[in-house]
Amino acid sequence: MEKAKKVLFITQEITPYVAETEMSRVGRSLPQAIQERGREIRTFMPKWGNINERRNQLHEVIRLSGMNLIIDDTDHPLIIKVASIQSARMQVYFIDNDDYFQNRLQIVDDKGVEYEDNDARTIFYARGVLETVKKLRWCPDIIHCHGWMTALAPLYIKRAYRDEPSFRGAKVVFSVYDNEFTTPFHADYPAKLMLKGITKKDLAKLKAPFNYYSLCKVAVDFSDGVVQQSEHVNEAVLEYVRKTGKPLLPYQPAEGFADACDAFYDKVWEGEQG
Repeated sequence: MEKAKKVLFITQEITPYVAETEMSRVGRSLPQAIQERGREIRTFMPKWGNINERRNQLHEVIRLSGMNLIIDDTDHPLIIKVASIQSARMQVYFIDNDDYFQNRLQIVDDKGVEYEDNDARTIFYARGVLETVKKLRWCPDIIHCHGWMTALAPLYIKRAYRDEPSFRGAKVVFSVYDNEFTTPFHADYPAKLMLKGITKKDLAKLKAPFNYYSLCKVAVDFSDGVVQQSEHVNEAVLEYVRKTGKPLLPYQPAEGFADACDAFYDKVWEGEQG
């Protein structure tokens, strides 16, 4: 059985582009470690408004930009930017849009209040990444999603994009962090995220209030494996993962995490392929 060769990282935070957190450190170090272990990688994150484009040498990739994504009957231009972390020999692609990211901070505004449209931002980010990977004509074997901002990606990959050559054989891993949001999403969230290929049955467990637990359940349902990324995470989410019987990589100390994750990718890959 061949090992998984290509890994796509869909990440919420990467240092040095944003402040150091557990998630941003993993977003920076794990792709490099996996690449050094011989796998090909691509890495994505949102182009949060607090990222200094000049200092970090971001530039727009014209051939990938220009598409409009329709969310809630409104067109939102998709802008793709790229930068390099030279020391890691790693490129990072950024998903940008004037309404959702350009002039905004990350999850909360400068007063510490969560953005009212964080729900729509999850939709735009997940779809933006997948549309860009299609344009790159790149076919990942493993897609590793980090953070709740990426939680719709497993659903879209397994339903709306399942016949796309880039994703047809991909296996999805979702990492659970201690980074919950507190303001439930809007009541029309299930309607806004719908795309061709997704049915109401697929969203049967996405019930109000549309909170962190509800969103993580959707991610888990359409993932092939789950990683407990933080030492302390939402226990209800962990219990839900255990009930599904899906492969779960328990919390790992930082020094052994890359090796454990590398092996976990193959476990997920072989479990589905065998």
